[in-house]
Parts: sequence; C-alpha cells; structure tokens
Amino acid sequence: MKIPYQVVFSHRRSLGLEIREGRLTVRAPLGASPAEIEKLIQDKEAWILSHLAKSQEKARAAAEIPKLTSAELHALADEALRYIPERVRHYAPLLGVLPRRITIRNQRTRWGSCSSGGNLNFNCLLMLAPRETLDAVVVHELCHMKEMNHSPRFYQYVYRVFPDYDRHHRWLKEHGAELLARLP
Repeated sequence: MKIPYQVVFSHRRSLGLEIREGRLTVRAPLGASPAEIEKLIQDKEAWILSHLAKSQEKARAAAEIPKLTSAELHALADEALRYIPERVRHYAPLLGVLPRRITIRNQRTRWGSCSSGGNLNFNCLLMLAPRETLDAVVVHELCHMKEMNHSPRFYQYVYRVFPDYDRHHRWLKEHGAELLARLP
C-alpha cells in the first residue's frame, strides 16, 4: 500500500515521523535520500496506518464539536487577559523571572510560547481547561525564561515549582484537540 506523505528537510540528525490531522509528515535531515525515507515508511507501515486511522477518527470527531462564536471567543480572550497575568504574577517570583509582556491569542497549534526577550504568549482556549492545567502551561513558559529548551535542567525548574506537571501535560495531550476544535 502506498501511503501519501510530505517530507520536511531540516538540520536534524535522524528521520522522524509525525502524524497530525490525518496526514503523515516525514521529518528528515538535509542529506536524507528518498530510499532512506521509503525504507523508514515500509519499516513503520503498521505503526503509521494505526496512527493515521486514530488521527483521522479524531479529526472526524473534532469536526462534530460545536465551534465558538466570535462573541464567545472574545469573552474567553477577555477572561484570559484578566486571569492569566495574575497566574504569571503568582509563579514568576517562584522562578526568579520577570516577564516583559503577556499576550493572549487564539492559536491553532500552541498553548503558549516564550520569546528570548521575555515576552509570553498564551492561547485564550486555556480558559476552557482545568485551572491547574492552565497553571502548568504558565509555569512551562516561565521556565523558558531560564532555559530556552526542553533539557533536563528545564524540567528541573518545572517540577520544582509544579511537581504535578506531568498529569496536566497529559490532560492537554488527551483533551487539547477537543479545545482547539472549538476555534471557528
């Protein structure tokens, strides 16, 4: 069976597979040959087919989730503008960091981000998640002000401030797509 896929070349060391929204993407080092990519796909065919089916089922389920109206989205963003900076002010001193600016957005792929200049961005859909899960994202982004990567040292900061982080990270993995599907 020929599985359709897209290849994204970048400065990486190994081949990787990503399935998102029912589509397969092969992440490849710049020097990877078509034969290497085809061999990986053949070797992982059962895994790919299984995960493609799950991803397509999730996409079908997401299509049935009611979308937020623009008024509801605006209300969520307003609520996030009041609530999230308060949570940042709570956790920032525990990490010894001082963010410059906090922005609220409605993104389709990210819950939060941190720029090298100390600007934090958060997805307004976090307001639909459990409050502790939102806090876990706040702590995650604040820890990027100390470590701009996901190294063991980064996670030492995270767990020191938020020992229950893994449970909330898992909640977003399991339920985040449902929240993102609410975007119009």
